[in-house]
Amino acid sequence: MPAERAAPSRRPSTRKAPAARKVLTRGTWLRRFTAEGAADRQELGASLEPHELAALGSWYWQGWARDAQLPPEKAWRTWLICAGRGFGKTRAGAEWVRDVARHDGAARIALVGASLAEVRQVMVEGDSGVLAASPGALAPQYEPSLRKLTWENGAIAWLYSAAEPDALRGPQHSHAWCDEIAKWDDANGRAMAAWDNLQLTMRLGAGPRVLATTTPRLADLMRRLLDDARAGGVVLARGRTVEAKQILPADYFGAMIAQYEASSFGRQELDGELADAVEGALWNRALLERCRLAGPPPDAARPARRVVVAVDPPASARGDACGIVVAELGADGVATVRADCSIERASPERWARAVARAARDWGADRVVAEKNQGGDMVASVLRAADLALPLKLVHASRGKAARAEPIAALYEAGRVRHAGLFARLEDQMCGLMAGGEYHGPGRSPDRADALVWALTELMLRPQGEPRVRGL
Repeated sequence: MPAERAAPSRRPSTRKAPAARKVLTRGTWLRRFTAEGAADRQELGASLEPHELAALGSWYWQGWARDAQLPPEKAWRTWLICAGRGFGKTRAGAEWVRDVARHDGAARIALVGASLAEVRQVMVEGDSGVLAASPGALAPQYEPSLRKLTWENGAIAWLYSAAEPDALRGPQHSHAWCDEIAKWDDANGRAMAAWDNLQLTMRLGAGPRVLATTTPRLADLMRRLLDDARAGGVVLARGRTVEAKQILPADYFGAMIAQYEASSFGRQELDGELADAVEGALWNRALLERCRLAGPPPDAARPARRVVVAVDPPASARGDACGIVVAELGADGVATVRADCSIERASPERWARAVARAARDWGADRVVAEKNQGGDMVASVLRAADLALPLKLVHASRGKAARAEPIAALYEAGRVRHAGLFARLEDQMCGLMAGGEYHGPGRSPDRADALVWALTELMLRPQGEPRVRGL
């Protein structure tokens, strides 16, 4: 018997096993903006009939949607899409409602928005609303007067306003879509009451579900849902505006990135991150949102009594920005911040011209400028810029935070409004601490300091109006 031969010894292989290839979802595969992706889409298009190609381009949401826009694969009761503007939150909500109604004739769906007008104009009738997401053969019957959508198979959706929490007492639902929950009015706890009342109505069907879509803001309901997400009770999907770059208008996308990318507002509105308040700050995001005018200032009904331009000059051309803020005082005693005209790294001649231009454009009756940095040079530079308005030089004898405290109190009292969004200015305001420190962007709150000077001049200085005194 021949002797057994030992098997040849084998050295352990040093080659790494090939990494598992990530399986692309249908949407990720279709949206590949590469040469290979374009070639694959062209090949797919050539193999389809015209009606199939039209359906693919218009209604195949499961194929074109990004993963964060599609319902979670695991079991869920509450799904929160927290994303930046333009990400496609509304379209995701509308498509989910359409899909639920299409496959469940017993579905009873609540559509809840900040107001009935927003539910109608955005969630139902909007460009990305339920009606736009429904092809002709599957479109529901819409009865605005009844606040109701009805599908052929019997599914029904009702429209509700979060500003009317009691309207959610009594009905029963199997599904709900709540849009922009972070902007629901929470005066007297209305937003929280609307959410809680809705939860009590979710008692139809084997697995009631609620989808909430929103851009984050500092609000109690927002914090509550994010806390629930951390605890595992809410499935959280996040998204950024940049993810929709290929489908957003190029000029819109470029303008939003250029204007807001470096600000806390940009992290919130573009990246979908909650901009937390700094503990101890004189202002916070929620307060500023309450003080923001919803539309353009009613100039005709509320004529300006005074308009001032306030300036916080930089210490040097290489230093921080020159704060330039325009504010007006109405006849009703309420001040409105109209513009932030601040400029970065400007020479004295350049920021002086910017001040003169702001005064001319807004019809100011006075320019207020801090003279700590430069003394009489500030007046000379402004005069050289052909500033023909009365100029008032002010000296800062107290710290920035100490000067800002009474102005913050005016905001709390509802006596100041913002006519628009001033992202960089508001970032600085939210970084001014009551104790005197500054925790905001940049080395100095130059924009916020200019705002304080403007509102101090309008609201805290004696106006010298004629009075009648009895003897």
